[in-house]
Amino acid sequence: MSLKNEISKRKTFAIISHPDAGKTTLTEKLLLYSGAIQIAGAVKSNKIKKTAASDFLEIEKQRGISVATSVISFNYKNKKINLLDTPGHKDFAEDTYRTLTAVDSVILVIDCVKGVEEQTERLMEVCRMRKTPVIIFINKLDREGRDPIDLLDELEAKLGINVRPLTYPLGMGYNFRGVYNIYKNTFNFFKSDKLKVEEETEVFNGLDDEGLKKTFGSEADKLKQDVELIDTVYEDFKVEEYLDGNLAPVFFGSAINNFGIKELLETFVEIAPIPVQRITTRGLQNPLDNEFSGFVFKIHANLDPKHRDRIAFLRVCSGKFERNKFYHHVRLNRKMKFANPASFMAQSKTLVETAFPGDVIGLYDSGTFNIGDTLTEGNSYMFKGIPRFSPEVFRLVRNTDPFKSKQLEKGLQYLTDEGLAQLFTHELGNKKVVGVVGELQFDVMKYRLLNEYGASVDFLHMQAYKAFWIKYDSVKDIEEMMNLRSNSLYYDKNKNLVFVADSQYSLQMAKQKNPKVEFLSAVEHNDQTVSLDEAV
Repeated sequence: MSLKNEISKRKTFAIISHPDAGKTTLTEKLLLYSGAIQIAGAVKSNKIKKTAASDFLEIEKQRGISVATSVISFNYKNKKINLLDTPGHKDFAEDTYRTLTAVDSVILVIDCVKGVEEQTERLMEVCRMRKTPVIIFINKLDREGRDPIDLLDELEAKLGINVRPLTYPLGMGYNFRGVYNIYKNTFNFFKSDKLKVEEETEVFNGLDDEGLKKTFGSEADKLKQDVELIDTVYEDFKVEEYLDGNLAPVFFGSAINNFGIKELLETFVEIAPIPVQRITTRGLQNPLDNEFSGFVFKIHANLDPKHRDRIAFLRVCSGKFERNKFYHHVRLNRKMKFANPASFMAQSKTLVETAFPGDVIGLYDSGTFNIGDTLTEGNSYMFKGIPRFSPEVFRLVRNTDPFKSKQLEKGLQYLTDEGLAQLFTHELGNKKVVGVVGELQFDVMKYRLLNEYGASVDFLHMQAYKAFWIKYDSVKDIEEMMNLRSNSLYYDKNKNLVFVADSQYSLQMAKQKNPKVEFLSAVEHNDQTVSLDEAV
């Protein structure tokens, strides 16, 4: 099959949401409809002794939340679907932001009870910035929630995007009767069944159909009024507007009850974009280019606790990847080949012989990959747009078991390679500071350091406001910082100099006293700012 045909079959997307909106549950139900799994896991249920397929870390199973992006590939209607289930919790937002660089579209899950929440707005800002096509799924219609029309107004007001409902609910909560498909003029009756797929669809000849009125009485009249209002207020759905990131189709349903999922999945397969071109340091890279290229957007250590393996997740961007073929690691300027590349169903792996643009593959890694690394067939360019943000919470690392110092070093190295946190080291006394987006990450790190590396640590409070990568042309530009602010200067893992300001005032003073220095709160993962060693 030609490269063009392979690309046309692929849809790569992420599911994003605020915590507890039902994102991981929706992931499970998409797998259920595709036939990839036979029974749905329940993330927080004690009755069903099966955890969600996309939550594979032990701490995820214990807490009932996603703390790492999981990669899932499955087939549906002759399409290869690559689904990335992301953490919803704001403390793990950076993992989600990086994941958005590796997908071509997004499904955004909204809780019909809570509506648009703060984390949802932040995630949508990233999508808007990248012009990523978005489909919205309003979940939990089996609960008493907000009026659907009010929710649609809130989506436009808070997310800054035009919306167009493609399905619409009849009732809500106890009176939830089903979902009306506006375009196909079908009505799907609601029947609660959390484990199996139920399809009970009756076709009506328009909203004036006597069968619709006979079945639902006055409720059918309200449905007609609501749908007529939607047709009046909202413009017709145009696929081009969706693909340009300007219009979001909206679906209603109940993921826990497998309801409204089929409409969502089938429309996604029909309209979601195939792999698109991506920005590199030499310009745009077209997926139809016959030469292979791809970039690492995620690293995960100990995916299989029994084997202590480390996997680099690579998004294929152009050409054809082949097992056991040599490729060029751009940053290290060396040739590498991969004997056991894998595709994933969360923790389960399958050997891959070939992969095409849009595919996400796992490469066994002995420590040679960093997030943002690029593989090519020989050209020396890097993919851009893989962010690294300034942490917001900082803690000093204290080793509570001196006999496990090597294990601690290794654990910190591997876990910060994953992007779970950032590690800053002070030359004086080799003092180590871990910076994260949110407090919960320290719990995850402490748990994983102990259970995966046998290292016991305490994270001690540290007065810090924010970290800034400093960029300068000459060491003379930072003489004042080296003399008076050396206690606040650290190196990151790439040996870039970082200023950890203890307050907003100290940052302002540092900027005032060092006018030739740039203070960067975000950098590219593959950016190399000028380090002190290079300047000297």
